[in-house]
Amino acid sequence: MRPSPQPQPQPQPQPQSRSAQPPRPRPASGPPGRPEPTQPAASPQADAWQRAGRRMLAKMLAEFAYEGVLTPEPDTEDPAPPPAEAEPVAYRLPEVDGVTYRFRARRGAYGHWIVDPASVTPCTDPLRFLARAHHELLGLSGDTTGHLLRELTATLAADVRLDTDALSAADLADLDYADLEGHQTGHPWLVANKGRLGFSAADAAHWAPEARHAHLLPWLAVRRGLAHYRGVPALATPDQLYREELDAPTRATFRGALTEHGRDPADYLLLPVHPWQWDEVVAPLFAPQIADGSIISLPTDNARRLPQQSIRTFLNVTRPEARTVKLPLSVLNTLVWRGLPTERTLAAPAVTAWVHGLRDADPFLRDETRVILLGETASVTVEHPLYDRLPGVPYQYRELLGCIWREPLAPQLDPGERARTLAALLHTDARGRAFTAELVARSGLAPSTWLRRLFAALLPPLLRFLYRYGTVFSPHGENTVVVFDERDVPVRLAIKDFVDDINVSAQPLPELASMPADVRRVLLSEPPGFLTQFIHSGLFVGVFRYLAPLCADQLGVPERRFWSLVRREILRHHRRFPEFAARYRMFDLLTPSIERLCLNRNRLHLDGYRDSPHRPHAAVHGFVPNPLHGS
Repeated sequence: MRPSPQPQPQPQPQPQSRSAQPPRPRPASGPPGRPEPTQPAASPQADAWQRAGRRMLAKMLAEFAYEGVLTPEPDTEDPAPPPAEAEPVAYRLPEVDGVTYRFRARRGAYGHWIVDPASVTPCTDPLRFLARAHHELLGLSGDTTGHLLRELTATLAADVRLDTDALSAADLADLDYADLEGHQTGHPWLVANKGRLGFSAADAAHWAPEARHAHLLPWLAVRRGLAHYRGVPALATPDQLYREELDAPTRATFRGALTEHGRDPADYLLLPVHPWQWDEVVAPLFAPQIADGSIISLPTDNARRLPQQSIRTFLNVTRPEARTVKLPLSVLNTLVWRGLPTERTLAAPAVTAWVHGLRDADPFLRDETRVILLGETASVTVEHPLYDRLPGVPYQYRELLGCIWREPLAPQLDPGERARTLAALLHTDARGRAFTAELVARSGLAPSTWLRRLFAALLPPLLRFLYRYGTVFSPHGENTVVVFDERDVPVRLAIKDFVDDINVSAQPLPELASMPADVRRVLLSEPPGFLTQFIHSGLFVGVFRYLAPLCADQLGVPERRFWSLVRREILRHHRRFPEFAARYRMFDLLTPSIERLCLNRNRLHLDGYRDSPHRPHAAVHGFVPNPLHGS
């Protein structure tokens, strides 16, 4: 997964005549929207970097300790008196490079560490800590350390940008779904959560979600055969999609551009392209296809789109009723290159049709929980003539060009309803006010009652898919959306990213027998005992592990009470549907312990930054106690 040097655009053959003129790649600045190089900006204030660095170092200590990368020891030399129950305890790390790092931390469910950023001594610079500790304490190779330093520095720079204009929790609560996304701080578990290797400083300032810039995306026309269309039954042909997504003047403009190049518009499929991806990847690597007219540049569709936390997904803010577009972006961020895998892009509409069919035939999902499944209803996949046929080629080269159109959220909300990603509930503003605390206060409900409503909105549809259909989503904070009523009380769930994040039972179940072959071929399958990990790691470990101590600190709900409410909702579902008792044993969420999935350990010790023909997966390291067992 080592980042490779960015290829340079290749010179194109000159056209022989105007009628046969093939389009050429745009200049290095790319299609409209690619930022021009900027002069270095003034350095941020040192105290802003120190605050962000202190938070990052505390997170680094906490997550590396959770994953067993670090082993803190009780600090018997701490001069403070012994702490009371639930108070932070003093810890230390083994001396490294003549320095002993000390900090105070509380422990939480799943072996969680809550490190007090103000307690870390003697140095609060996470980059210097990594430089000191990379070999003796962390066991990292030099190449991993070098790339990780780059990712951490980019993440710190993004954190400082977020801090400079951070809004209060009250102001954030007034934002709509699209705008709120630009104020989120990134993955709570992964330390280098905004590394975005491949972006320059100007790119990050222009394209990152925290930049909050809405963009006009250019489109491409790609010859059929090189490009492939798939759609749900309601969008069986690309013309049906384009009639809904593009107004008549834009369609006419695109047809005119193709005709001007001497091409028949019926021979081409249309899709938007990320300007960065065009300039850095498409123009260089598809240069022969651009030269022979298989790929033709088009103007924008004049719709402004806002990048979301996933960075490659854009919401249409000009036409909120229009579909969201998900575009490949060949940057390495969190664990993977953010492209669009060819096979999965082709299969996305079929997966959507299947999942929608399960919901629509199930009265509990359709009428009672009213779960919103934001389907990936159409896709255009563009093969690379060479890379897609090379065995063992790094997977980033099989994810270069395409588009997935996803159903928009806004039209599916009832009057008065509002939506926010689950990740937003973990946000704390600069004054220490939690976003969740703000919502609870606005609801007028007691904190425990509000949490019961949250769990009642989130868990029943997820449990139904697991127990009845042997199917799990990965309900992490960015893919899971909470729908609130007009009083900011959680009422139901919306889920997105099907083709990337749905897994099914490897053990045959009658409910899976009718799964279409193209869906079965692309979805990953897991044994029942591991399938539950997607709910544990995505929701309970990935979100609730952080939400529980936050609720203890700001809502007065002890962690034990928090987890008992989660367990109560699961058991309530069991009692409601006793006919699935055998499935509750098969897919047991209440076991005494679970395997500890590790996200940072993957980067540090497993895959590093090496290129690989396959996307990496979370590492597994030991076990942690399950707080839902007998809570």
